[in-house]
Amino acid sequence: MKYIIAFFILFLNWVIWSGMFDAFHLSLGVISCLLVIYMSHDILFTREKFTSKHLIEVIRFIKYIPWLLYQIVLSNIYVARLVMNPNMPIDPQLIRFKTKLKKNISVVTFANSITITPGTITADIREGEFCVHCISKKVADDLLTGEMENKVAYIFMED
Repeated sequence: MKYIIAFFILFLNWVIWSGMFDAFHLSLGVISCLLVIYMSHDILFTREKFTSKHLIEVIRFIKYIPWLLYQIVLSNIYVARLVMNPNMPIDPQLIRFKTKLKKNISVVTFANSITITPGTITADIREGEFCVHCISKKVADDLLTGEMENKVAYIFMED
């Protein structure tokens, strides 16, 4: 069952992002998704049985995506203003902080959320400590508020 669910999640993303609906591209999508599921099915579902808890996590993650996209837009605007400013007030920061997240999927989701948000890159994670490069002090301060971490913790029931 977990293979089928993972396949449909991946294939739905393939169809949405590719925008190609002809037989050739859909066949490539099916083959690619089957190959990815075969090689990495355990990343998405680590437990043997699919429970209602998994469904809750999926629903919460889907609700998280619009918030994350909004943060990406805000960050794009901020970074563009920073770069377009004649004084270029860029103040790179390398910050370290401990995370309260314990599950691997939570840590990976948080790290990727940081990295896809302009102005930040997750440089390293070791023993629950994140090392993140931020383009400015404001970006570092915003990250340290813990809002994104709390949202990820909520998705995977770690709050």
